[in-house]
Amino acid sequence: MLKNECDGALFGAVSSPTKAVKGYSSPIVALRKKLDLYANVRPVKTVLTAAKPIDMVIVRENTEDLYVKEEKTYDTPEGKVAEAIKRISQRASSRIATIAGEIALRRQNIRAAGAPSIHEGPLVTITHKSNVLSQTDGLFRSTARDALADPRFKDVVVEEQIVDSMVYKLFRQPEAYDVIVAPNLYGDILSDGAAALVGSLGLVPSANVGEGFAIGEPCHGSAPDIMGQGIANPIATLRSAALMLEFLNEEAAAAKIYTAVDANLEEGNLLSPDLGGTAKTDEVVEDILRRM
Repeated sequence: MLKNECDGALFGAVSSPTKAVKGYSSPIVALRKKLDLYANVRPVKTVLTAAKPIDMVIVRENTEDLYVKEEKTYDTPEGKVAEAIKRISQRASSRIATIAGEIALRRQNIRAAGAPSIHEGPLVTITHKSNVLSQTDGLFRSTARDALADPRFKDVVVEEQIVDSMVYKLFRQPEAYDVIVAPNLYGDILSDGAAALVGSLGLVPSANVGEGFAIGEPCHGSAPDIMGQGIANPIATLRSAALMLEFLNEEAAAAKIYTAVDANLEEGNLLSPDLGGTAKTDEVVEDILRRM
């Protein structure tokens, strides 16, 4: 698949082998590298009537930080020492902050198109640990600040949060956050933690995004234990389709899907078993289609 053949794609639910398999390589990792999908975008949302309504997006830099996997172990008189390279570049930091700003503006357009939300305006929270890692996280922080100072983001409120405080506040007051942008490792931890706030991975979509290309991908795996039973929650996939549409500049179409999904969850009469209901996959899909 080449970028000039299409603009976006949906990636199905898959699981990697739990044991080493000769010749196996992760298809989504290969696609990220081939298509330079530098941003992992993961929205996390509850219905508005939840005790603590959540409507946020974690924007995780996808190419560097400690995940460059440059490690070594060596012997010293005191024993073995292991080291890992943490790489933060101005280019990667600038483009991930830029896309976070663009997502914040796009989310505002979707709200204007009728999708319900708890937020009044676009907000981006830069997450880092520059008080300790002054060079690496310091570069991420300053570069992200510079990128979001672009005039096109004049309507976006920009704030900062130290990562350990971010984890605390994410669970204490998740309703306060709109778009969170972070380096690779922090973004990985925050996105999994945020997914736990909504009760089921069956609700959580994601997108791998590059320049002019996006792959929508549900966050859950293939769940072979329920294969053929027709009880899988389809909402993560439907939301991933809507997320892909966002990056194709089809905000109105994305808003229709989001609104229909939210209405299904809000009413609560047709929920899949992972959410405490008894509805089959097809029943949930048909209900959402009817609402669209």
